Amino acid sequence: IEKAVTAEYELEYLLLEGHCFDLTTDQPPRGLQFTLGTKNKPVVVDTIVMANLVRKKPDKIKEDILSDKGEKKRGMWDSIKRIMMLSVLRNTKTPVKFWFLKNYLSPTFKEVIPHMAKEYGFQYELVQYRWPRWLHQQTEKQRIIWGYKILFLDVLFPLAVDKIIFVDADQIVRHDLKELRDFDLDGAPYGYTPFCDSRTEMDGYRFWKTGYWASHLLKRKYHISALYVVDLKKFRRIAAGDRLRGQYQTLSQDPNSLSNLDQDLPNNMIYQVAIKSLPQEWLWCETWCDDESKQRAKTIDLCNNPKTKEPKLKAAARIVPEWVEYDTEIRQLLDHLENKKKSAVLTHDEL
Repeated sequence: IEKAVTAEYELEYLLLEGHCFDLTTDQPPRGLQFTLGTKNKPVVVDTIVMANLVRKKPDKIKEDILSDKGEKKRGMWDSIKRIMMLSVLRNTKTPVKFWFLKNYLSPTFKEVIPHMAKEYGFQYELVQYRWPRWLHQQTEKQRIIWGYKILFLDVLFPLAVDKIIFVDADQIVRHDLKELRDFDLDGAPYGYTPFCDSRTEMDGYRFWKTGYWASHLLKRKYHISALYVVDLKKFRRIAAGDRLRGQYQTLSQDPNSLSNLDQDLPNNMIYQVAIKSLPQEWLWCETWCDDESKQRAKTIDLCNNPKTKEPKLKAAARIVPEWVEYDTEIRQLLDHLENKKKSAVLTHDEL
């Protein structure tokens, strides 16, 4: 650049950090719920007090380095997310609200969301939470997202939200999610679907059947994190967030632990934070589930196949018949929006 460049920045949020202690116990009042606001608007946001874990030494803190998959990769995942959303809306009869991690959406996706909401009649909200400085940091973008999926469920959503359902972006929903929302978790704070065992030719890839996981789980199932339902009231009541963060802080110091962070952590903590096993049909994946069980699938997950390594979009068109229909409908909407934008620009130029 050979000439001066002018840049404008907009202050979007202020980060508030604080500590509080119970005078009678001299301990943080873990799980205390409170609101923050101004004199004129007393309730702006709400949050809870979390247990503060040991702070790392300053010389041990590494610089955050976020890997970037590139524009082409982001475009593919934008398309996959929109198709997942459309499959939810097509099969769920009650009103739907989508929650998105704001920091990890592309500008294009954020631009299109309001138009999709208007077209299909759903609500949405962008949420974000600053990773605490005292909690062991992740540096890879994918692992940071995995961390948000499990470590901050108690503080990421407003306190008025009772339940949330997490659906992986590369998933097609074929059933009304209200049934999953109303599913009895038998007192557990969350419910996950176990990995399928029915495709026997993949037995050699089932890492949870041997070694540490076999001895840790005993007769229990290893659960997949592609779909789960969380009772946030129960989750907060039993301080599940603090328990999970405490175990994460210990295990994450070892680079060989928590290779699948969002999955390994809740399975590791199954004796301290119970998991309710959802019926198998709530998550069908061709890699692990046999062909016969596909007809009962309430969702289809496009999980990677370690044997074939088939590209995701190619697998989607082959495995999910309705994929092409959804993809075509979304493309038509995007084309319509692009034409409207071009028309507006031409009109402005003429003026």
